[in-house]
Amino acid sequence: MRAKQWRQGLLIGFLMLVTFWLISLIVSLSGKAQIAVDEAHKAQRQYQALEERKIALEASLAALETARGRDSAIRTAFGVARPGEEVIVVVPPKPATTTPTLSWWEKILIWFK
Repeated sequence: MRAKQWRQGLLIGFLMLVTFWLISLIVSLSGKAQIAVDEAHKAQRQYQALEERKIALEASLAALETARGRDSAIRTAFGVARPGEEVIVVVPPKPATTTPTLSWWEKILIWFK
């Protein structure tokens, strides 16, 4: 009887070890699956950003195919002007000066000056 209990104990211990091993494998796989899903979402966002950039670059290429677009690109890149053109510098307006408000005792002191 004692040998039978011993074998059952070993079997139960072995089955528990196998169970814990399988659970650890499942947890590891679920972690790897989560990483894969996150990477897929990241790749999708990068793809969308690249698609938007592609559209912007195609629009720039379409603009450069026209004479006006080439002229604008050259003016922007090199800061050149046509003969007879002048530079216009836009200066922001000066801030309006405001007179400081006087306190009641300063107003009284002004009368005595």
